[in-house]
Amino acid sequence: MARVEEGTLLWSPSEKDIRDANLTGFMEWLARERGLHFQDYHQLWEWSVRDLEGFWGAWWHYCHILSDTPYETVLADRSMPGARWFPGARINYAEHIFRGEDAGRPALIAESELRPRFEVSWADLRRQTAAAAEALRRMGVGTGDRVAAYLPNIPEAVTGALAAAALGAVWSSCSPDFGTGSVVDRFRQIEPKVLLAVDGYRYGGRDFDRLEAVAAVLEALPTVEHLVLVPYLDPQSPDRARQLVAGRAGAGGRGPAVTTWDEFLARGMDGGEPPPLTFTRVPFDHPLWILYSSGTTGLPKPIVHGHGGILLEHLKVLLLHHDLKPGDRFFWFTTTGWMMWNYLLSGLMVGCTLVLYDGSPGYPDLNRLWRLAAETRIRLFGTSAPFVISCMKAGIRPGNRFDLSELRSVGSTGAPLSADGFAWLHEAVKRDLWVASVSGGTDVCTAFVLGCPLLPVHAGEIQCRGLGAKVESFDPDGKPLIDQVGELVITEPLPSMPVGFWNDPDGRRYREAYFEMYPGVWRHGDWIRITPRGSSVIYGRSDATINRRGVRMGTADIYRALDQIPEVSDSLVVSLDWPDGESYMILFVVTAPGCSLDDGLRERIRRAIRETLSPRHVPDEITAAPDVPRTLNGKKMEVPVRRILMGQDPARAANRDSMANPESLDFYIGQVDRIRALRQQASQ
Repeated sequence: MARVEEGTLLWSPSEKDIRDANLTGFMEWLARERGLHFQDYHQLWEWSVRDLEGFWGAWWHYCHILSDTPYETVLADRSMPGARWFPGARINYAEHIFRGEDAGRPALIAESELRPRFEVSWADLRRQTAAAAEALRRMGVGTGDRVAAYLPNIPEAVTGALAAAALGAVWSSCSPDFGTGSVVDRFRQIEPKVLLAVDGYRYGGRDFDRLEAVAAVLEALPTVEHLVLVPYLDPQSPDRARQLVAGRAGAGGRGPAVTTWDEFLARGMDGGEPPPLTFTRVPFDHPLWILYSSGTTGLPKPIVHGHGGILLEHLKVLLLHHDLKPGDRFFWFTTTGWMMWNYLLSGLMVGCTLVLYDGSPGYPDLNRLWRLAAETRIRLFGTSAPFVISCMKAGIRPGNRFDLSELRSVGSTGAPLSADGFAWLHEAVKRDLWVASVSGGTDVCTAFVLGCPLLPVHAGEIQCRGLGAKVESFDPDGKPLIDQVGELVITEPLPSMPVGFWNDPDGRRYREAYFEMYPGVWRHGDWIRITPRGSSVIYGRSDATINRRGVRMGTADIYRALDQIPEVSDSLVVSLDWPDGESYMILFVVTAPGCSLDDGLRERIRRAIRETLSPRHVPDEITAAPDVPRTLNGKKMEVPVRRILMGQDPARAANRDSMANPESLDFYIGQVDRIRALRQQASQ
């Protein structure tokens, strides 16, 4: 495939696309009901970030948000941190989920390596959620209590989350591939009353028993009174689970009661039927769920999101930016340990059918998810940039093999998607494809920069800044930049900014995380360039900055340059501080099966970086590595590796329990003595 220049026009919406877009309908409503007329998206965005009260107040009424009482004002305090949205309103997230139900469509389509594909109707989802909510209530769960889940991306997780939200309880989940220590580090901070868990899972054709891990987690969580076990891997596992829990409780100790999922639902029913599903309406900023930072370099931050902020923000991104409509099949490859699972869950609010998949995206081969897209008629297919690049390098062409006529859009997040990745989607998947690359974070459980159905798509660029999100690029002095790389900041409050961190009463940890560099301004920690046309390019984490002779570089630039080299399977670049004030850049390369890093490949890598970027971007050293350390969400661990190579204690630099591949660190730890010797030579 020929290389594509960043900024190349790849797709434009048709007149019908624009006419039928939800965003067009909203603009027409603003003109009719508010007397506000906008010629294009950019004018609408400018108004939305200039008049926050006007925009979010209009959005509240346009979406017919259900509240016990009218709100007093849209924005009572716009300071950051501390903004107060919609005081006086009392709402419930789950109530808006079931407002969109339709008896004629399934709510969920689920498939995994352990279960064949099946559907869950809206009626069954309501019935199971009602039973789960009543069972939780009978277990003593009330408003504000925490319900934790150690579950994969399966319908039971959806039911549990909605049941907790309906009660006004607080949901928090980890994927079962999280190590015991990682789960304990997260859940111990929030002191859950009930734990939902699986006995194990299957990934890449291999079975992973998790009962010992579940028992160890319970031993470390004395607040858990009930374990609800989903026998996902083995129907006989509940008996063993009870024995393990009892054994962990110790002599004279009493562990939590163990209930199977079916027993749990039955507990919420009388005479075979649950009571009607009801919803506890809570204040706008009442905690809905708790997500976590990666925790790779310290205790994970427990990030609290509120019912109201998530409700308004997710309705905005899904309806206006992704242009989802009732009946659309919505898929994102994710686990319950990543914010994209929560993002996917909210698709139910707009009447979508969610497609859930639990398993490896590459098993038995990389066509697995594309086959799922064709067979379930997915409309929006969400994935990650590394998956797209892996498919490109493997040479697969899903559009030639599968009927993807229903596929309208591919969403990509988790890492910057290169221009070549955009082009591959158009060439190998579908010519008339809307590529909606997005970037945001767990911190706000949404995307700051994302797609727009009214705008063209340029290779390597994210189409727009989100409505109501005052995203800017700042230089070190806090001055805004256009068409230059700077810190991604948000200069006005956004409703889905965290309510706070759990157990952070004075807000110190929260302020330190986002507001130290630019007081009163949210610093996200990414490099961004905002183009003159309003699109943007993300260049990776700013805390992993490479500084080469005074020029700041994003690591994503290097990775983009390597996308077209099929022999390079993966890579990691770090910049080390040398005693003479210079930096020493090392590129670690994982080669594809059957390939090796010889002098010829090294020269091709240097040439690709030099020609794509500049001579300054060429690393000082290119070294073969067996693997790239990644977080459980698949993000490269550049900062922890840099700290290890600079001599920090590996146990402090990286938490292995928060890693997808903890054994990969051993190689980099083994490089420390060599790097130390190089530093000594440089100082002489």
